[in-house]
Amino acid sequence: MRLIIAILLPFLLFFTIGRPIAGIVCLVLQLTLIGWLPAAIWAVYALSQYTTDQKIRRAGLDG
Repeated sequence: MRLIIAILLPFLLFFTIGRPIAGIVCLVLQLTLIGWLPAAIWAVYALSQYTTDQKIRRAGLDG
């Protein structure tokens, strides 16, 4: 579900993963048609990092 949000509404993804400032920056980027594609790519990348961090925390390897 978050992947769909990352592609369609990239700024919203950042709010769901707890990064509101990045969400605001992404919204500003997304407001331009040309900036929407980089915003979507950034959101998908951030989602993959968030997912990896969650897996590491669940495994108990975060230090």
